[in-house]
Parts: sequence; C-alpha cells; structure tokens
Amino acid sequence: MKKILNIIAAGVLLTGLTACEDWLEMPSESKADSETIFTTLSRADMTVAGAYAKLHSQEMGYQLLEGTDECASKESNSKYDMSNYNYTNLSGMLSTTYRQMYEAIEYATVCIKNLKNVPASSDADKKHLDGLMGEALAVRAYAYWNLVRFYGDVPFKEVSTAEINTFESSRVSRDTIYDHCVRDLQEAVRLLPWRSESYLSTPERFTKNAAYGILARVAMYAAGHSLRWDLSTVPYDNSTVRIAQRDDQARVRELYQIAADACKAVIEHGENDLTDTYDQIYRDLACKKFNNETMFEYGWYGANSLDVRTGYTNGIPGTGKGNPLFIQTGSQMITIPTFYFEFENGDTRRDVSICNYALILDSKSQKYRMNTYAGMGVGKYRINWKSEPGSSNSRTNINWPLLRYSEVLLTYAEALNELNNGATTAAVDAVKAVRKRAFGNDETKIGVIPTGYQEFRDFLIQERKLELNNEGLRRTDLTRWGIQYEHLMAEKAKLVQLAKHEGKYANVAPYWAFKIDVEPQLQDPTIALPHIEVSEADLALLELDADKKDKLHIINVDMKSNDTEGSGQVFCNLYEGADGVVYLNESLVPAGVEAEKVKYVILNMWSINTSSQKGNLSVEDVEGYASNNPWLTSANGIFYGLTKNKTELMPFNTPNIMDVNPGLAGQQHPGYN
Repeated sequence: MKKILNIIAAGVLLTGLTACEDWLEMPSESKADSETIFTTLSRADMTVAGAYAKLHSQEMGYQLLEGTDECASKESNSKYDMSNYNYTNLSGMLSTTYRQMYEAIEYATVCIKNLKNVPASSDADKKHLDGLMGEALAVRAYAYWNLVRFYGDVPFKEVSTAEINTFESSRVSRDTIYDHCVRDLQEAVRLLPWRSESYLSTPERFTKNAAYGILARVAMYAAGHSLRWDLSTVPYDNSTVRIAQRDDQARVRELYQIAADACKAVIEHGENDLTDTYDQIYRDLACKKFNNETMFEYGWYGANSLDVRTGYTNGIPGTGKGNPLFIQTGSQMITIPTFYFEFENGDTRRDVSICNYALILDSKSQKYRMNTYAGMGVGKYRINWKSEPGSSNSRTNINWPLLRYSEVLLTYAEALNELNNGATTAAVDAVKAVRKRAFGNDETKIGVIPTGYQEFRDFLIQERKLELNNEGLRRTDLTRWGIQYEHLMAEKAKLVQLAKHEGKYANVAPYWAFKIDVEPQLQDPTIALPHIEVSEADLALLELDADKKDKLHIINVDMKSNDTEGSGQVFCNLYEGADGVVYLNESLVPAGVEAEKVKYVILNMWSINTSSQKGNLSVEDVEGYASNNPWLTSANGIFYGLTKNKTELMPFNTPNIMDVNPGLAGQQHPGYN
C-alpha cells in the first residue's frame, strides 16, 4: 500500500520559507531543487505525491466540522465560539486551513510548470507523466475549492511565487476562480487514467474516477448560492451583501450539466460501487484498506505526519488514557441530539454515524459506557475499528474520506433535478441505490422518493445528511443551497421540542434498559450496544421501588459510569426468556417459557449520565431534578453567532491573513469591517 507520508516535509521539492512567508507563509521554489527533482520520473512522482499533504487540516475535522445539524462542540472556549459562528474575534479567526491550501496550490503550481521538462523514454512513461500533470491540476483545483467555499472571493494565481515580482494579491471573484477550477479538473480528467489502469494502487491520490467526482462537486458549488458583495468599491459596502447564485444563468445551467456529465461518466464506467454494508466504509478507512466506494481519501501515517486528528477530536467519546490498545480518547464534539431521530427505522446508517457508546480506558483495561441522547458521539472514525494502535493519542492514522461513490450518485440526482425542474428516472434510481444499501439492500424499505422539483431537492438535502454526515461537507452545503440560517434555526427549535418531549419527539422513549457483557477490542465488531426502549408507562411494570423511580427522573447529575446506580440511572432485574424476548417483570413471562433473571441498567436518556455532553436535555428548572440548559436557550447557546447574510462565509484572520498581504487592505468581509 502506498501511503502519503508528508514527502514534502522531507525536502524533496522545496527549500525553506523565504520572504514570501510575509504573505501566505508559502514556500518559494528553489531553482536548484526544481532542476534536480524534475529530472527523473520517479522523483517527479514523489514530488507530486507531496502536494497532497496539505489538502486536509485539523480545523476541517474539528471547528469546521461542527456547527451544523450533524454535530456540535462540547467545549467552552474559542473553538466553541468558532463552531457556533461567533467570528467577531478577528485576530483569533481560523487561518491554518487557509495557509495549508495555499501551500498545496504552490506545490501543485510548481509541479505543473516543471513536469513538462521530465524526460519520458516510453509510452508508459508518457502516460505516467500525463497522469502526474492531471494530479497536480486536480490538487490545485481542490485546494481552491476549499478556500472559496469557506471564504468566498480570495487571492488567486496560477503561477508560482518564484515567477512574480510582488507578494501582494487582492480578492478575485469566486466565479472566476471556480471557472478556473472547472477548467483544470476537466483537463485533469483528460490526462488521468482510470483507477484500474493507473500507476497508482491507492485512492490517496487522484485518478480519473476521483477527478470526475470532484469536478462534479466543484461545478455544483460554482452553480450554487453564496454570500456575495460588490468587489468594485473598497472598503466593501455591507449594503451590497446578498445570498445569490452568479448572475449568468446560462453558465449556471452549463455547470449543472458539467456536474451531471461527470457523475454519469463515473457511473457508466462501472468501476466504482457501494460497499455491501455502510460500516465497512469506515472500518476500511480505520485499517487503511481500499474499496471501490471510497474514491479519494486523505492518507496520513506515523508520528511525523501532519496531525489532523481524525478519530481523536472527532472520534467516539470516552475517558482515560494510557491504554495499550487505544491509548486515549479525545473527542471534543457530540452529535446533535435530534440527529438520532432523523433516521427511519431500519436505516443501518444511524448506528454507524452516531455512536451510542463511549470507551472508558485505563492502563490495564477498557470497557464500554452507554451514551444518552445528550451525549451521542460521532461514530465514523472509531479507534476500536482499527487493527492496531495509533502512532500517538491524536495520531490515530485513520484516513479521512474526501470523496465517496455515494456522493457521486447523490450529486448526479441533484444535478438532474436542477436541469429538468424535477427528478428524472435516472435521478430517482441514483437515490434508490444509496437508500437500498442503507436499508440492508431491501428495496421494499426505502420508501417513496418524491419527483417534484422542490420536494426532491428537500429530500436530497436530508439524504445527503444521512449519507454524508460528518465528512466535512454539511456546513458549506447549507450555504450553497442558500439555506444556512433558516435551516439551523429550525434545527435549534427542534432541539427545544426534544427537550420538551413535544411534536415528533412526544413519543420518544425516555429510558433505555441495557446490560453490557462485552469488552472493546481492536477490529471491534460492535456497531451499537443493544438496548430496550422503556416508556414512562413501562416504568410502572419494572420491579423498582419508589426511591429508585424517583432517582431515575434526576437528569442533571453524572454518575461517571454504568457501574453505579443513583441519579438518572438505576439497576433493575429483567427476565430473558428462552424465546428470545426480554420481559420487564416476572409476571409477564408466558406460561411454559423459561426465563432467567438478569440485572439491567435503566438509564434516563435525557440525562447527563454520559461520557460527553453539553448539558442535560431540559429547558426548564425543576428543583432537585433538572435545570434549564443554557446551551439550548441562552444568548450564548447553540448557533448563537449565526447571522443571515453574514456568517455564510468566514472573515479573514487579521494578523495571519490581512496584515501580511497588503493587497487585502480594506478587503475584509464587509460584515466584519
């Protein structure tokens, strides 16, 4: 297996930072290095591989992953502020992703310039060189897409810093940048081989398959909505700010067609497919095994790799450290409590996407702890699905999914809906394929898929959440659909409904009964801990005395583990029948059925009896039992900084972006002037 191991950091391409560090901290091209590196095909290949190292950042799997209807920060610091759209501290704004993307652009641009000088002694070498050029073009386009989706209009160039006389650059229209990205990706598609024909054996680098998929994604963003303002007057005028698509509607339609055609090319080629089960995608990412669904992934490995912290800050919850199998958990986020109820019965994606257990670790042992609705974890990047311990507590070596075939199918459906003002048969079939896998390949369970334009669009917005959650797309997808503010405010209202047991949450079981008789392990087969839902009416059937029933209603005390009963958590005997049914008390066991009395934990699912949480699920004070959770209701609660026509894009960090580039003088996001 070929891993990307920060080849650039080993010095194979560029020398140390020079004066241009005062702009974007980008390394400059060394003439001597270029003359050496681009003299053989093998060295050129290593150089291009190095360009991938900066395409993912810790921020992208952390603060920029949070703040959606999928997951939220559980912290109380600047990361919490950032994830909840408080961008007022301009000197503390994110800047690592910005810097890394420009580094990747510089590396790729140096490659694009110099690859034509590499000698090719055979047709195979020529094809390899063409592929390397395609990779470099695709890397550059991918990096610019990341910059534009988070910041809008940004500095733009297509020559290396060694070829320009100034390190100043002003904002350039996002439409111009996106059009260049589309052009580069179209050329990359022409040059790159299909994966089965490639000189590569890894999806950690671009093939024709991946370039087509990213072309489709970039085209959808280029056609979509964004926060726009008049660039002609500096400083920018906040009164010109609006959320809109580009003005050229003919180009918008052309971009939708480009996206549809790119997806169709991948689908018809037939080389990619969905894995049989949803969990296999993430088990393979954890073990660095490649499949036909993950078309492009971020590879990192070892103690010297860029520490993007996949599976750590965005991993499953837990406590403790020094464990020989798992080292340490470090999750800093929870899934939005309402997310658990977005999945229909039988949708296997729920228990993969949302982890219902935590890992309790010490130097000698490891065990599970059940999570409550208030503390469910992001489930896709699990350290217990790995085959070996990570390089360190944060360097788990779990790959990050940059593009999956299921996204290609959903993008195809979305593009066709836009082009035809409604869902075509091909669009519906693409969605059916994704949903069929979600329901265990049982087509009878996938439900009715609407075909009207708006109904199908709304259906896809939800389906992308269920399928692609916590893979780094949701925050900017909501923006390109032009719905960020309205959608997240509706999500906040749903959280209050859940806390009040109202609306669609009125009949949600307030308690779970469970026993834990297994232990975490590497390559753990466990997806979710089994449980029995217990209603308030069922509580009367349990063999519980009045004191235990009273304690069970206390939701603002954490007992720290499932081993001790007390507030919000008690023990109770249930009866496991030989017929496979668990009975709530002995009198319910049918005559003639043998049953064993077994101790279960009864857990209040609205409580903070969970490893990670942001408070209980209550919006009222009930003395001795519950307290109003300010995360749900206060002025500094969830999404508190969200502002329409403002937070759809981030402002520039003042010291690390604005102050070091004179070309950006007066060009701050107009909502933050």
